[in-house]
Amino acid sequence: MALYSEKVMDHFRNPRNVGIIEDADGIGEVGNAKCGDIMKMYLKIEDDIIKDVKFETFGCGSAIASSSMATELIKGKPLSEAAELTNKAVAEALDGLPDYKMHCSVLAEEAIHSAIDDYKKKHNK
Repeated sequence: MALYSEKVMDHFRNPRNVGIIEDADGIGEVGNAKCGDIMKMYLKIEDDIIKDVKFETFGCGSAIASSSMATELIKGKPLSEAAELTNKAVAEALDGLPDYKMHCSVLAEEAIHSAIDDYKKKHNK
């Protein structure tokens, strides 16, 4: 059995939504000192809808795949729905992650929540 699913490998090799949004409405950055992964998420929001989302991730293939999948799961969604995204949903959308790589999906969830919190603070919401 393969260590990583085809979806993990696809999102690692061909990550979606990589980059920076220069005039982002919300930015979240999180890291895990244990593994060295760092994720930064950028949100562009209009009428409480995530119109665009980009990420920069320094880390392993699972971290990159988790970031990529997480952006796909929230793009075009209302903020309230994006705020409910869990690491479990990210891992399930990738057809699973090895147990010792689940922290990567946790980082993706935390980066999104951090970016949403940043947006809310900037806009007094």
